[in-house]
Amino acid sequence: MTDERGAELLRGGGGSHRATFLELFLDVVFVFAFTRVSQRLITDVAAGGGRLPLELAQTLFLLLALWMVWSLTAWATSHYDPEQPPIQAVMIGSMFGSLVMAVSVPDAYGANGLSFAAGYVSIQLGRSLYLTVALRRHVQRHRSDRILVWSAVSAVPWLVGGLVGEDLRLLCWGVALVIDYLGVVTGWPVPRLGRASATTWTVTGEHLAERYQQFTIIALGEMIFVAGVGFSGSEFTLLRWIALVDAFATTVLLWRIYFHRAGSVLVEAVAEARQPARLGQSATWTHLTMIAGIVTTAVGYEVAIAEPAGHADVVRVTAIVGGPALFVVGRARFEYEVFGRVSRSRLIGLLLLVLGVPLLGRLPLLGIAAGVTAVLTGMAVADALRARGRPPERPASPM
Repeated sequence: MTDERGAELLRGGGGSHRATFLELFLDVVFVFAFTRVSQRLITDVAAGGGRLPLELAQTLFLLLALWMVWSLTAWATSHYDPEQPPIQAVMIGSMFGSLVMAVSVPDAYGANGLSFAAGYVSIQLGRSLYLTVALRRHVQRHRSDRILVWSAVSAVPWLVGGLVGEDLRLLCWGVALVIDYLGVVTGWPVPRLGRASATTWTVTGEHLAERYQQFTIIALGEMIFVAGVGFSGSEFTLLRWIALVDAFATTVLLWRIYFHRAGSVLVEAVAEARQPARLGQSATWTHLTMIAGIVTTAVGYEVAIAEPAGHADVVRVTAIVGGPALFVVGRARFEYEVFGRVSRSRLIGLLLLVLGVPLLGRLPLLGIAAGVTAVLTGMAVADALRARGRPPERPASPM
């Protein structure tokens, strides 16, 4: 393959910057994957017990692995041309590997540990190896070279973890995730090759921003799916109907809070940033925080739908209140990335959620959920009042 052929795989200045249908097809797999993660969390919360912190850590590691796969794929299709057949082949391979991971999630710390690890490793190694070969005479090859080295190192604890017992598996996979995320943060440094920090990548900022927006919609859609499945599998009582309405309202509020201005102008913010890749990398972490908050919120509200008059123990209160609070933390950081400031409504809402836990903990589960919805409603109303009669705010990223 010549230098010219390798250059064809990179995004040029022309062409559409919109997400392709194949990328949206990939997202469908992650809708399913998120439902599996949520179901694990629901099972953990319902079971409780002394092993709950360990089980929550297990589920968190699975979510982090799935996010690593999706985010690196999004970065790859913002750097390489997703209309080129070799890049489409990478995406199709990532899609199947993600499906293997998703179906393995429920028993990933049992009989399906090796299949989850194999799915993850095949994506990480396969993507980097394929691109290294495809770009073997192009200067951009060295970026995939570095990632390939780090992926090969982390593959060892991933695969070993898939073969050992449950507790050792958690340790091995924890080590593997540290390696993978450390590689992203440090730019995958390799002796003689140096670093390839993501902030130096030549990416199509508009495309990357749109992918973050789409993934947030996917997470919110999964929240509706979990609530709907939980409701349809139970008796249609009045309290459960109220809980379903409340869950739907909360989903709409999270959508509104995300897209009210920062989420809706993310594309422009990245396009106008002096270093689009730096803003894109920062947005990776804030969106991970918000996605984790949305998934936890889905679990909390499913529990409220199942037992609207149920007892409010520490675990259930944490799920119902902690998910929205985590989302607000990520959203506040996101607002700073786009506008260089944080609205008072974010800080006040977060304080109300945290400081209101002792009071909310005395209420039944439906009462806790309704209290959280009231706080989110106040936040959305404050946004609307602040924007009323004013021209749309332009992004002013400090990045």
